[in-house]
Amino acid sequence: MKQQHKSKLNKSTIPVYVVLTIASLLSLFPFYWMFVMATRPSAAYNSIPPTILPGGMLVENFQKVLDTIPFFQAMWNTILLCTTVTVAVLIISSLAGYAFAKFEFPGKNFLFICILLTMVIPPQLGLIPQYYLISQLGWLDTLLGAGVLFLLNPLGIFLMRQYISQSVPDELMEAAKLDGCSNFRIYWSIVLPIIKPAFATLGIIVFTLVWGEFLWQFTVLRDPSSYTLQVALASLNNAFRVDFGMLLSGVFWATVPLIVIFLFFNKWFISSITEGSIK
Repeated sequence: MKQQHKSKLNKSTIPVYVVLTIASLLSLFPFYWMFVMATRPSAAYNSIPPTILPGGMLVENFQKVLDTIPFFQAMWNTILLCTTVTVAVLIISSLAGYAFAKFEFPGKNFLFICILLTMVIPPQLGLIPQYYLISQLGWLDTLLGAGVLFLLNPLGIFLMRQYISQSVPDELMEAAKLDGCSNFRIYWSIVLPIIKPAFATLGIIVFTLVWGEFLWQFTVLRDPSSYTLQVALASLNNAFRVDFGMLLSGVFWATVPLIVIFLFFNKWFISSITEGSIK
């Protein structure tokens, strides 16, 4: 009976695995196609039928990228910008989420709603006043100017508030206060170890968000020495002739660090989704 039940269970899950496999292949295909185009000449981009097998020009196309833009300088600028912003957002969002989840103060709910409402405002609406403010501060052509707008993350504050309110029991905090712990000591010694999975999730979200940001970085950064990858890759798009092999080669190598980051934090990312309470 157990074997029959197990066999029926396996047969019932086959369609699910088939659908998941097809969805995974469809999700991965754009990355595979980008890799194929990065190994082919520019003419292969418009070939009929489309080319689906890799070629042998990966190194040659990437060499063209290096000859055209300061790729490694732009990558270093991007890694520095994304890492700094991610760490700052994690600290600010966790502190704000801790305050909103575990403290009572006047205007708490109103302030939290105001923070959430900023998520529905299109970023393009604030482009001109933000540019004027950054220019008055003298932060144009600097990574500080490119990243300062991302330090306050409403989504991060919301996620941290929800995770802390559900995962950190009030009884544990009260016990720590009876032992003489300050609020910051409770945050550092109790809250932070518990919310590590949420840190990983928010870190991946913020890192990829800043890594893929183009409009604001393109607006603020004009000096090639301060270019991030997105701005540097945009300069490869010539108005008269686009070398798609070179362009997609640069995009491919710019995507590799994101894949590495995700694989490195994948365990914590999944843990934050499945974990509903502290052990």
